[in-house]
Amino acid sequence: MHSEKMEELDTAYAGDIVAVFGIDCASGDTFCDDKVQASMQSMHVPDAVISLAIAPKTKEGSNNFTKALQKFRKEDPTFRVHRDEESAETIISGMGELHLEIYVERMKREFSCEVVVGQPQVAYRETISTEAAFDYTHKKQTGGSGQFAKVVGKIRVLPPQEDGSVFKFSNEVVGGRIPREFIPAVEEGFREQCVKGPLIGFPIVGVDVELNDGSYHDVDSSYMAFKICAMAAMREVYPKAKPIVLEPIMKLETTVPDEYQGPATGQINQRRGVIVGTTSFEGSVVIEAEVPLTEMFGYSTDLRSATKGKGEFSMEFAKYAQCPRNIQEELAKKYQLKRAEEQKK
Repeated sequence: MHSEKMEELDTAYAGDIVAVFGIDCASGDTFCDDKVQASMQSMHVPDAVISLAIAPKTKEGSNNFTKALQKFRKEDPTFRVHRDEESAETIISGMGELHLEIYVERMKREFSCEVVVGQPQVAYRETISTEAAFDYTHKKQTGGSGQFAKVVGKIRVLPPQEDGSVFKFSNEVVGGRIPREFIPAVEEGFREQCVKGPLIGFPIVGVDVELNDGSYHDVDSSYMAFKICAMAAMREVYPKAKPIVLEPIMKLETTVPDEYQGPATGQINQRRGVIVGTTSFEGSVVIEAEVPLTEMFGYSTDLRSATKGKGEFSMEFAKYAQCPRNIQEELAKKYQLKRAEEQKK
């Protein structure tokens, strides 16, 4: 296949890339002879780094809107869709601004569905920067049996793990101070509290929880009491662990003609980019850099303007890194205002 030209094939060999029509399948499916029992290794699907709030312009378009999202999810594992329960918005997430723009355009073209798009939202993360101890007692006395649970331990920074896990829980309780059946409730409580951090409302990553001690009551202790106790303990200890905000850093590769190297480098520096290396070949320069995703909005337009349309770039997720203090404070302020507005409603 090349653009709209197609060439029919009877045979394909190892390494050939071919197109097949009329088969209902999804990305990652394996097709093979019924004599061969084989399956390809599953693809590595990176986490999404950018999100948009999206909604159909008219009520009539909602049916096509749902169909489009289902089709896109099936064909592209890096395209995610979820519903934000707080704002009641449909959120699409992907690998970059252009990635999501193409899907918005495809909805209009292939599904005749005009959509309203919200502001791009970068996938920040929260983490802790120091160790902190917790000692929390949950007591609630109502008519009949009450609730009682106590947990003691510490949270500390979890270094990057080989398996990519961002949360670790270890039980160091001895002497049956907390009955064994309640330990999973404590882990569940801490894990649940990490889904949405109190600083800017994004997931908390890189947390190692160690449970050292606690106590229970024969009548008033229950699975739910220990879960609630753990959640409250995490809320209380989190500010003591000096939370910080992490932002996604993108690996950027910009190719420009030699004469535009200066302006292109200047643009990257303005966007808090760190230039990793430059390579020259046949009158062009490839500039490799690491740039925060939050600074990359509108970059394609700026690059085209600075290079008279001759510059091009590619971008992929590299890592998470701590964002500057002023940006963290701004994000925290915005989140507190948003929460205050929601509470008024």
